[in-house]
Amino acid sequence: MTPTFELKRLHPEAIPAAIEKAALYRTLGEPAQAESICHDVLLIDPENQSALVMLVLALTDRFGKGYAVGVTKAQEVLPRLRSAYERAYFAGIICERRAKAQLQPQNPGSSHDAYEYLREAMDHYEEAEALRPAGNDDALLRWNTCARIIMGNRLTPRVEEPAVHLQSE
Repeated sequence: MTPTFELKRLHPEAIPAAIEKAALYRTLGEPAQAESICHDVLLIDPENQSALVMLVLALTDRFGKGYAVGVTKAQEVLPRLRSAYERAYFAGIICERRAKAQLQPQNPGSSHDAYEYLREAMDHYEEAEALRPAGNDDALLRWNTCARIIMGNRLTPRVEEPAVHLQSE
């Protein structure tokens, strides 16, 4: 039987330092540690926007790296972001990182999946671009990155082949 533990709770005044530590762990390539810290912060302050953004980034850092992290976990955080711009922008990040994970294994059809996720990311970035604060071109920079990945890797959409119907004799 797997043991269960009562998690220790952060003190509210420790939240800013905890978020800084989460950012540091992401930089050090330890997204699981960053994710855990975000969950600790969100236990105390469920609407903390910095922790929610960091959580999306930590979850997507793990895509394609053998961790059991699904896209759904990252997408579930999006509605909790207050800003429509951030919801659109981070939806793009999720799709873009999902696409990049598809390019890693070179599985059959993965390049077509990557193309579709990148195009979806570009749609989200266009939505974010329309909502962006003055002087913030992050969404268009990400859009350009997606376009360059598509062109540089010669990614194409999946071609639907017509179904072949066999006639019975």
